[in-house]
Amino acid sequence: MHRRALLTSSLAFTAMAGCGEAATLVRPPRPTTGLDPARLAAALKTAETLPRLHSLIVARDGEALAERVFRGPAVDSPVNIKSASKSVLAALGGIAIGRGVFTGVDQPISAFLGDRFPAAPDPRLATVTIGHLLSMQAGLGSTSGANYGAWVSSRDWVRAALARPFESEPGGRMVYSTGTSHLLSAALTRASDRSTLANARDWLGQPLDIDIPSWPADPQGIYFGGNEMRLSPRALLKFGELYRNDGVHAGTRVLPEGWVQQSWNGRGTSRWSGNPYGYGWWTKQAGRHPVWFAWGYGGQMVFVVPGLNLTVVMTSDPSPVDQRDGHVDRLHALLDEELIPAAEMGAG
Repeated sequence: MHRRALLTSSLAFTAMAGCGEAATLVRPPRPTTGLDPARLAAALKTAETLPRLHSLIVARDGEALAERVFRGPAVDSPVNIKSASKSVLAALGGIAIGRGVFTGVDQPISAFLGDRFPAAPDPRLATVTIGHLLSMQAGLGSTSGANYGAWVSSRDWVRAALARPFESEPGGRMVYSTGTSHLLSAALTRASDRSTLANARDWLGQPLDIDIPSWPADPQGIYFGGNEMRLSPRALLKFGELYRNDGVHAGTRVLPEGWVQQSWNGRGTSRWSGNPYGYGWWTKQAGRHPVWFAWGYGGQMVFVVPGLNLTVVMTSDPSPVDQRDGHVDRLHALLDEELIPAAEMGAG
């Protein structure tokens, strides 16, 4: 793994742009500001040709330099962000640790969910931690993909997720599962004695000044952890900027110091995309730039490129589609091949 420089908003830190070993990341010179007008115009023209792309916001140094709605709701209207909800939930997990609601990422989930374990549970359940839920390394069998329908049709989502047979050792390989994220919502609800919705509104909605509407809950009233949240594209921009600025918004620390570093340190790797995954965030390399992103089904994206002070939000038609249609790949190409070069060239 190569070592690369990463710009953060307030400090240099040690993290990993992929998985495993740590790399020392230092502050590079401040890049040229703005976006090259010709490059940006070409990118917007490309974006218009993507039939499932609803909205695009491109911000540099915190300023939205392009804000377009091609179809669908306005940029201040909440939309279903699908599994980008997992990134929001991971932020709530970090705040919970900062507030002492959780003692840390190494706290066993049995402290909160032990009474929901199946009869004669697999002994490995006792070793699953909050951090394992955040990084999708619980080892429990997936409730996503072909198993998703049966899981959300079950009478008790938490018990059903905990009863899945182990596919890997806790802390081992990544097993993508929305049920694992839902366990985090359940643990947070029990630990804080408040709903995940209430925590989201208090811990993120209020400090970021964004609207967080209600979203579906399971049959026991636990708000869906890791799917179906609704945020506007402008709210997603603020959320992305919060991470770009190391957890600080408008001079106020919202995420605990160091949480962005921990979240962006890849711990597992998707067997499908090959992208490393940290605490609710994916990472990739675009040319010489590390990129971190939140990713929701159908193309709900928040891209953060710290080395260019660049944050990009894309929302798309979330209707059930063939994920092999190439739409998400085209969104990545729009960022990598057009928007990043526009930022590299700057405004002149």
